[in-house]
Amino acid sequence: MSTETPGTAASGAVGQGVGPDAASPVARAEAQGPDRAEAGTDARGDVRADARGESRTDASGGARGAAVDRAGAGSARTGTAAPAVRARGLVKTYPGGVTALNGMDITVTPGTVLGLLGPNGAGKSTAVKILTTLARPDSGTATVAGHDVLRHPDRVRRAIGVVAQRSGADPVATGRENLILQGRLYGLRGAELNRRADALLERFTLTDAAKRMVQGYSGGMRRRLDVALGLVHRPEVLFLDEPTTGLDPEARTAMWDEIGRLAGDEGLTIVLTTHYLEEADRLAERIAIVDRGRVVVEGTPDELKGELRGDAVHVELRADGDRTTLTEALAGLTGLHDLMLDGRRVSVRADDGAAAVPALLAPRGGGGGGGGGGAVRRRSRLRPIRRGGGVARGAGHGRRRRIRSRSGR
Repeated sequence: MSTETPGTAASGAVGQGVGPDAASPVARAEAQGPDRAEAGTDARGDVRADARGESRTDASGGARGAAVDRAGAGSARTGTAAPAVRARGLVKTYPGGVTALNGMDITVTPGTVLGLLGPNGAGKSTAVKILTTLARPDSGTATVAGHDVLRHPDRVRRAIGVVAQRSGADPVATGRENLILQGRLYGLRGAELNRRADALLERFTLTDAAKRMVQGYSGGMRRRLDVALGLVHRPEVLFLDEPTTGLDPEARTAMWDEIGRLAGDEGLTIVLTTHYLEEADRLAERIAIVDRGRVVVEGTPDELKGELRGDAVHVELRADGDRTTLTEALAGLTGLHDLMLDGRRVSVRADDGAAAVPALLAPRGGGGGGGGGGAVRRRSRLRPIRRGGGVARGAGHGRRRRIRSRSGR
């Protein structure tokens, strides 16, 4: 078994790549004994293993307990005024000149949920890798649960739980064996560990499947197990990297309910990355919209939606020549804002979208130069809108009405 860094790759991935003929993960953990190997990170960011005991002393000389001492602490430490997560000026460039992060700033208040929302390649996952000590920034600083991710990565790992995009569970072990091994890596033993595993299995409705190998789990069951693995040691901060990607609507809704309970009932600090607009709107108390390695706008869902006026109206022109005619006509209408032109597509915000559409679709100058069709989107959910290749503030489409001209075009 290759030793994994506690609390990292996919909620502390356990025993990945172990063949079916290998010993059970619990037996492998038993063989390690109490002085288990714990992974650290050297100056190059490479993972190494060094033997440590169950407690340590920090730079100020104060004793810091290992995971077994932190097990009952949970989110009690989140009562401090310091941010649970704070990053300033993070820059990360990959070979080939690919800039993943370009001065990203993040602040997460203890006991809240921050949603990092953005398209693929925006830098969300790279930011999570840095905050969970799986990657090193080229420049910038970051602290998690009061610990510097570069100077004290081992302390960060003991304070966090991570659910990565790919499942970290050992497929040839049972669900319960995965939880027991994860607990042993964090120093839990005996009856306490058994009670914790049973409680998590019950909480995530996995009790009936506890003795089945994970490779036989459905996608939703495996994802629930991933979250349970990230919670075994009662972390202070939980990172969820696109936790519902690939799940069916029913499983996604169930996962949303559970994440909501974690944040509401237990006061856990959660950093959530997602593509799903509804997911961010439903779960996050604050949302940071990320694009091209930077946070371009941040606020509560209501704040971001409240900055927009009226409805979004989109009109597709029948011909390129209609564009000038329509633009001139729009100048004479009231209640319209934020006009955007993209080829034959015209987008505008209107105080009353339903009233604006007939005027937009009306024939112009007797030559029939009106719009071919239009759509009105009422503001109800957060929606990022593309502007010149970037993500800007936007509002959603809780109710959409499709309107066409009488000609049927």
